[in-house]
Amino acid sequence: MRIDEYVEHDGLGLAALVRAGEVTADELLDTALAQVTATDEVIAAVVHVQEGVARKAIAAGLPDGPFTGVPFLLKDLGGEAIDFPTSMGSRLYEGYRYSYDSELFVRLRATGLGTFARATSPEFGIGATTEATVYGRPTRNPWNRDHVAGGSSGGSAAAVAAGVVPMAHGSDGGGSVRIPASSCGLFGVKPTRAMLPDGPAAGEGWAGMAIEGFLTRSVRDTAALLDATVGPDVGAPYYAPAIEGTFMEAITRPTRPLRIAVSTHSFTGEEIHPDCVTAVQHAAALCESLGHHIVSAAPTIDIRSFAHAWANIVACGTQLTVRSRLASLGRSLVDDDLERVTGLACELGATVSGADYLEAIDVVHALGREMARWFGDYDVLLTATLAEPPTTIGRMASDRADGWSDFLDYRLNHVLPYSPFTALANGTGQPAMSVPLWWNPAALPIGTHFMAKAGDDLMVLQLAAQLEHAAPWFHKRPPL
Repeated sequence: MRIDEYVEHDGLGLAALVRAGEVTADELLDTALAQVTATDEVIAAVVHVQEGVARKAIAAGLPDGPFTGVPFLLKDLGGEAIDFPTSMGSRLYEGYRYSYDSELFVRLRATGLGTFARATSPEFGIGATTEATVYGRPTRNPWNRDHVAGGSSGGSAAAVAAGVVPMAHGSDGGGSVRIPASSCGLFGVKPTRAMLPDGPAAGEGWAGMAIEGFLTRSVRDTAALLDATVGPDVGAPYYAPAIEGTFMEAITRPTRPLRIAVSTHSFTGEEIHPDCVTAVQHAAALCESLGHHIVSAAPTIDIRSFAHAWANIVACGTQLTVRSRLASLGRSLVDDDLERVTGLACELGATVSGADYLEAIDVVHALGREMARWFGDYDVLLTATLAEPPTTIGRMASDRADGWSDFLDYRLNHVLPYSPFTALANGTGQPAMSVPLWWNPAALPIGTHFMAKAGDDLMVLQLAAQLEHAAPWFHKRPPL
């Protein structure tokens, strides 16, 4: 299949061609692998290719589902699958193999997807860029290779934007789906907390702030992926509100008129980049033209206190990940095991007591209740996804020796000013999405961020479909 034909279809469109006999799953895999080769030197997004696993699955007969035969990538973090080794973006875990399949992967496999590789991630998912040293080179933005693809699902975003696959797996603990979606001109959603399964090996990630997700070029692909994976797995510690109906059905219906609060400042009151202001204003005007009520408003919250609590929780989680690997290897840490930011996170984690950890969770939960009350007056909060366009390679690289004094400095004084909006929804558990509605004069994508009440995931997808219909983005392609 020619690449120009391949990229003209989303995942559901390619699956339709397979069902019609116009193309085979093997031919689609051939095209995806050719795209890996063609783009590898430019974006460096795909790792741990398992062509034999994919060919064997095709030969055995892929399940009959909505995505039968469509090539797919798992993020190189999570998405546990026996047949797909991982490094988790870390030299410490290089060559690691899971002993089980995650429930998410089991559900994805049932859709007929042809998973064949993983996509790059920063070490253990920490950071807003994907420049892990284990891969030997940074993952670059297909729109401009001097800029980052975002993080932590940066490889997935770069691969989708570059036409390697029509969609890919991601995960989001502080914006890790939405930041790369914004950076690469894609659609990315963080569902309500516990909407998707975490098992069987975990009940939650980062005290419930992390959740699985997807990077897609079309809203309907995301809707179909959510329909295939939504719902708790056996033994889940808690449950999200039940979805009434399906996401695919929901996106065929117009959403009711919404009351949308709009802000062009960060939660600290600071100004954001003019390109991001323009993107928000454009999105607000589009929403108003669609019949929604626009109000200039923003919650008054202590975002730095939340960011400090987030850092303590993530530092403890990182320390546990490192400790578990070292125990399995039967050795102590050596100098080149970890990147600098990861080492700083472990240093912080070692100072966080049990009481400190519970206090951090209390801070996060209190913010969730505060935001739930604030959303009593609004349906949606509209902001930029990032406070500036996707930054340049190297500026936020986690192995920089000269960038920050400790993990809190890294998060509060470097990441937070760059990404002040996305992590809030992780703390509160609310659904949020980044929608690609604006490109700046330098042809870099500038995503706009929509956050809604917990459990309003169907409405979020409805609004996304409405925006997609009014201002289509699918045929915007990077120069790559």
